[in-house]
Amino acid sequence: MTRLTATYLVETPLPVEEAAAQLAGEQSSGTFVAVPGESEELKQRFAARVERIDLLEVVEHPSLPGGRYADRYQRAEVAVSWPVDNFGANLPAIVSTVGGNLFELRGFTGLKLMDLEIPDDLLQHYVGPKQGVQGCRQLAGVADRPLIGTIIKPSVGLSPTETARLIEPIVAAGIDFIKDDELMANPPHSPFDQRLAALMHVVNRHADRTGKRVMLAMNVTDELDAMLQHYDHLVEAGGTCAMVSVNSVGLVAVRKLCEHGNLAIHGHRNGWGMMTRSPLLGVEFPAYSKLWRLAGVDQLHVNGIDNKFWEPDDSVVRSIAACQEPLGLIRPLLPVVSSGQWGGQAFETYRRTQTTDLLYMAGGGIMAHPGGPAAGVVAIQQAWQAAVDGRTLLEAAADYPEFRQSVAKFGGTELAEQLAGGRG
Repeated sequence: MTRLTATYLVETPLPVEEAAAQLAGEQSSGTFVAVPGESEELKQRFAARVERIDLLEVVEHPSLPGGRYADRYQRAEVAVSWPVDNFGANLPAIVSTVGGNLFELRGFTGLKLMDLEIPDDLLQHYVGPKQGVQGCRQLAGVADRPLIGTIIKPSVGLSPTETARLIEPIVAAGIDFIKDDELMANPPHSPFDQRLAALMHVVNRHADRTGKRVMLAMNVTDELDAMLQHYDHLVEAGGTCAMVSVNSVGLVAVRKLCEHGNLAIHGHRNGWGMMTRSPLLGVEFPAYSKLWRLAGVDQLHVNGIDNKFWEPDDSVVRSIAACQEPLGLIRPLLPVVSSGQWGGQAFETYRRTQTTDLLYMAGGGIMAHPGGPAAGVVAIQQAWQAAVDGRTLLEAAADYPEFRQSVAKFGGTELAEQLAGGRG
């Protein structure tokens, strides 16, 4: 019988073997006391099994409240497996198993789901991303560099007509991708269908004129029936991508959306911080991304180097790698690099990841460029070309006027002084 394995980072006042056994029992065919029907044969077939324990450091204070008191708390990495027959090809049941009541156990003062190992006979039940990296490249007409994208800003307050007017110069500048903000769905001041018609008019007119169809990710997030209706209207209008706030609508709704047609699905992870920001509670991106990959999203946010949020660069780099990690025959995800990005981070992003299989998103870094949004698009294209060519930021700024303006505005005092002094 094949098994799914979950790896956890734990902290416990108990002997780790005892705490791990409690976790395995709580999340399978055991409970705190023997009950009728709980035979040894049944437990042999369906019980979770502790596969591995790697002891880490000992700490004096608990990371989470409500646990048992002790004068020392052992941390460890623990791997636990379950027979696939416990849940089958049922994503909500899998989540309930690997990420359910175990977080409530008093025997743990820290517990974080780090990764999942999913057996091939379970993977075969899932199509995964229909487009993935290569499909998104084809839809956007981008072969050998990152897709360059932006977010419509201001995110709230513009009418459909004002929003369409805002994207006209960006589309004309050759941007690859434009998306709604996660705060924009179907509000009274900018109803989805009216906004869709206004924006797709700009996109379609540009495609007719140039042959390049900008990937416009409309935010279809809504109640399920309305969300599928938004999807259908997007297809009718000639769109190629739908955006959904995955944590807001859930795995089942996202999978339904992904199976509804062939649009690329842009997964926005807003709300992610409450799942992962604590070092000893929640879920890490490798496990999280595999669940959404099974559901079928094509693109998933990973934050960015030197971002405006809390996440350190090492975590961002690991997340990008997780999107591209082999997962049976299921296509890789396209990592969406975002959060306070401008062209300056392209150099470190490429140095750390050595990949251009990215959707590189800049909101203010494009929309607030001193030369206007069109110059902001050009500046990021210039930065990525220079990064891939092995040039430094200051060398690129010396040669490219649009990027030079970006450095002067977004690069901070030290870079501006180096730029003014002509030092590379």
